[in-house]
Amino acid sequence: VMRTPRRLGAGRVLAAVGLLLALSPSACFQTPSRGGLTARHHQGCCSAPRHWRHARCGKPLLMASSAAPNGGERRAIEQTIGVVLQDQLSAGYVRAGVDEPVIEVMGKLLDMGRGAAALVFEADGRLSGIFTERDYLKVKNLVPAAPTAEDAIEVEVEGIISTTALDEDMAKLVTKVGDWMTPVGSIISTTPTASVQEALQTMRDSSIRHLVVRKDSSSLQDPGSLLGVVYVGSLVSLIQSEDISVVQRTLSLRQIQGAKATLLELQSRQRDLANQAALESGNEDLKRTALLSMALAGTVLVLQGEWLHDHWQLAMWSVFALGYSGIIFEEVFEFNKAAIGLIMAGLLWIIYSDFDNVIAGKASTEILGQLGEKLAEVSDICFFILAASTIVEVMDAHQGFRVVTKLLETDNKQRLFVNISVITFFLSAVLNNLTVTIVMVSLLRKLVPNEQERHLFGAMVVIAANAGGVWTPIGDVTTTMLWINENLSTVPIVTNLFFPSLVTLAASTAVLLPSVSPDVHVSAAATASGGAKKEESQLAPRGKVVFTVGILALLSVPVFNEFTGLPPYLGMLCGLGVVWLLTDVLHAGSKERAPLRVPAALEKLDTAGILFFFGVLLSVGALESSGQLKALAQWLSATVPNLDLIATLIGLASAVVDNVPLVAATMGMYDTTQFPMDDQLWQLIAYCAGTGGSILVIGSASGVALMGLEKVEFLWYLKNASLAAFVGYVAGIGAYLAEKAVLAGLDGAAMGGIFAS
Repeated sequence: VMRTPRRLGAGRVLAAVGLLLALSPSACFQTPSRGGLTARHHQGCCSAPRHWRHARCGKPLLMASSAAPNGGERRAIEQTIGVVLQDQLSAGYVRAGVDEPVIEVMGKLLDMGRGAAALVFEADGRLSGIFTERDYLKVKNLVPAAPTAEDAIEVEVEGIISTTALDEDMAKLVTKVGDWMTPVGSIISTTPTASVQEALQTMRDSSIRHLVVRKDSSSLQDPGSLLGVVYVGSLVSLIQSEDISVVQRTLSLRQIQGAKATLLELQSRQRDLANQAALESGNEDLKRTALLSMALAGTVLVLQGEWLHDHWQLAMWSVFALGYSGIIFEEVFEFNKAAIGLIMAGLLWIIYSDFDNVIAGKASTEILGQLGEKLAEVSDICFFILAASTIVEVMDAHQGFRVVTKLLETDNKQRLFVNISVITFFLSAVLNNLTVTIVMVSLLRKLVPNEQERHLFGAMVVIAANAGGVWTPIGDVTTTMLWINENLSTVPIVTNLFFPSLVTLAASTAVLLPSVSPDVHVSAAATASGGAKKEESQLAPRGKVVFTVGILALLSVPVFNEFTGLPPYLGMLCGLGVVWLLTDVLHAGSKERAPLRVPAALEKLDTAGILFFFGVLLSVGALESSGQLKALAQWLSATVPNLDLIATLIGLASAVVDNVPLVAATMGMYDTTQFPMDDQLWQLIAYCAGTGGSILVIGSASGVALMGLEKVEFLWYLKNASLAAFVGYVAGIGAYLAEKAVLAGLDGAAMGGIFAS
């Protein structure tokens, strides 16, 4: 019975036997290398007991010099061995004593991983030799076939006597490693100042895989001279990684160039097709051009007529009615409402200037002054919307809205429904309704796979977005218009409209919630397809910075207005400047990040929408300056004496027509001297115009966005969501009036107490 000189670990025995079978020349094994490349070793490549041969059986190891990754950097093959050692996770070797059994040393090598070597030391600490996988193969001398039971010998493992099938060669595993190592006198070494190319040349000439690194001008047996061991596979992988990187960059560049060429070709082809189509439809184009010319000529003739001189007020209302009809039915006529708004504004000011107090057919100084005042008012709103929309676009480009996904994690659909409603409500108080709707509907595509259920969730998003936007001066465009026009101020908007808006949200949610099944739902970290990982919803650090700064820029505008007294658009433009400077600093020197900068965001803005606001507001300004809106207000007050009812009707009308011109007209109908800032009329108009648009899907920009993104039909929304929106609308009005009554009662009681005292 042969016994080991030391007690061996059973795990290491089995691991070493596994390595032995893997190294058997009867098997073909693979050595993976960096970059996905694989070197295959076959029988015969390791047959020599003394000489190591490369995977290609003796062919030159050194590769052709590759181009440097960057022109100013040193190539991998030119790096020094000292740098390679610093980049390694370890010194590249394990320590072993000369009397340790071979199998124990092989266990250490397995623990360390591929490419490790064992440096063997004497009892006094002097280096005695090196033991590698090549020396292990010498121990086995071409591993024989699987042993049989007759060849078994007993080996003591962890104090337990077990029978293991080992043949005569297997017995060598428990002999001293010092009997099989390469002695120190035969060790090939190098210094840390040698290059990778020189080290590989040395390995090739000496037919070795491991190269011992020592200090300059020292011997391996000198104390403290040993620095480490480098493995040929690591050096080759270093060069391979560089070559692969160069090839990948080259291929990427070629793909980009090819894509550009393809794009130019497609653009050229598209122009050719457009020209061909123009030739084929030339007659139709001529007809349309002739029709438009006739319409313009007729307009000019009408403007020159005597009837128009005597009925210019009626003419202004007719133009406004026709223009408003074109805005409502823009999808039918395929006209952009911005174009209609601009033409309408021009015609109204022409009629007003030419036929009211006309002087030689030209506008009077008074009318020019009125036009300048209205232009300044309209520009305030347009610049405010421009700056705010740009900030939101930059935040979205940096994936800033991914922070919302963390707040939506739940395992219940009804809870998810409530969470989405609440988050949308508060987000729309800071951001514009349209952006919040687009973001939330995009998230719903990942969270709610069922299309019908997703439509219901989307309807709730529209209601919540419109309700949340009315209680802050920057949440909804109509509230912003009233705020900039000084019909409302910041603090009263929040304190008086938050509760009614919250009641609207709660009432509509209560009506729709029973329609949502409380089934188990996938968390927000996973997509509907189940393929995305949770990490994909994580936000990059710079995205968090841009999102935070953007939110602060938006929230600081009301504070800026309150403390400085300057117009809100100036504060919003300053906020845009801060975000612009921040993104320029974050992405300085990177052309690839150009889409994340403000100029790219400006290109994505809805310029047509801003011009639409400009045209409509300037049109309403013409009606206001000419006194037409004041006359309408007097007629409306005589017909409907209750101002609360008028505001309610305006909200219902906003479900059918655009609320921007409705609110703009209302601003011109009622004078601030009669209805001062923060009057109940202005607050109720802000609430009704904002939330009334939720009753029909076409009543707000959020609803139209839902129709486009989710293909929600008008009748589906009318059947499934309009009742909930109407209930919320009425409940909010009731909450506002009750709130005012309670506050008035408290004020009356307080005044009564003062007089009584």
